[in-house]
Amino acid sequence: MSELAMLPHAVDASGYRLGTPQRAGALTMVPVFGPAYPGIAPPRSGLKLGRVVTYGQVELHNPGTSGVAIVPLHVGYIQDAAQNHALCRSAFIAAGQTLRFDDACCVQESQGGYLAGRDDQWFFVLPVELRTAALRARGTAQYSKLWSQIGAFNDRYGLPARGHLEQVLTRQRAGLTQYQSRLELLDGQLGAVFLVGGALAGVEIAPDPVYFAEVWMALACFAYGPAAWFSEPVAAGDGEPLRAASVAGLRAELAGRRRAVAGDVRAALARAAWQPGEPVEQERYLDLRLSTVDSGTVAGQYVTDGSRLVYASLFATAAA
Repeated sequence: MSELAMLPHAVDASGYRLGTPQRAGALTMVPVFGPAYPGIAPPRSGLKLGRVVTYGQVELHNPGTSGVAIVPLHVGYIQDAAQNHALCRSAFIAAGQTLRFDDACCVQESQGGYLAGRDDQWFFVLPVELRTAALRARGTAQYSKLWSQIGAFNDRYGLPARGHLEQVLTRQRAGLTQYQSRLELLDGQLGAVFLVGGALAGVEIAPDPVYFAEVWMALACFAYGPAAWFSEPVAAGDGEPLRAASVAGLRAELAGRRRAVAGDVRAALARAAWQPGEPVEQERYLDLRLSTVDSGTVAGQYVTDGSRLVYASLFATAAA
């Protein structure tokens, strides 16, 4: 398949290629392969939640002795008996440094208690339906700013219309985490294109395969999984069973299905016609640049070194 033509025009994506699409119900994942960018701390082993100072203020720490951490866009943290938080933006954190985000958002209305740096926490990425609102709320210091959108998100899926994101992420976790195994993370994979119901939903590119492996579950299961899960329950399966009577016939039928899925993906990418618009630079760290795009079709943030792509998290605004 073709290169990542949906990225901003100023980004050099010539070294990247798309692999064979994989489909699990309504969720399709196209693996991305390309050049690794060294020296970036991965998000689980190289980035730690220090604490929630007070509601809406979150501290993250890079415990490394070298390299810089790129905070995954819209990462959030879940911990029992504490009010869960998510970030509205990405950022750079140098080795050994701690950064406080004053524009974080609570995603669990009316739950008391502050998150702390404990081993029983786990992280997610905000569901794609909430990401446009979260991005546009960056810089706004109001911890309850996403509650109405979370309420509408829950109501859309027949849940109580409250600002409690754990109604999906925690209570539906057993179902959502099935996407981690139903979609295979491949050796050398450092990104993915996600489609939900046949429509382009997001493009996620990491600096290297280690970084992507650590954020993989948060993306597949929690950022894009809920939209797929509720639009077509996992129990519905992935289509008719193979009916060939021989091994050769099964292989031919499977190859035909793969060609059909690849054709569907190519058509969906052509229909999407993403126009990221002009990027706005937000932050610098040495030669790295963090930029934001927000147009009528696509929004998100990405990191470059010159024109070389380092990290990207872009999503369809229509999913909101």
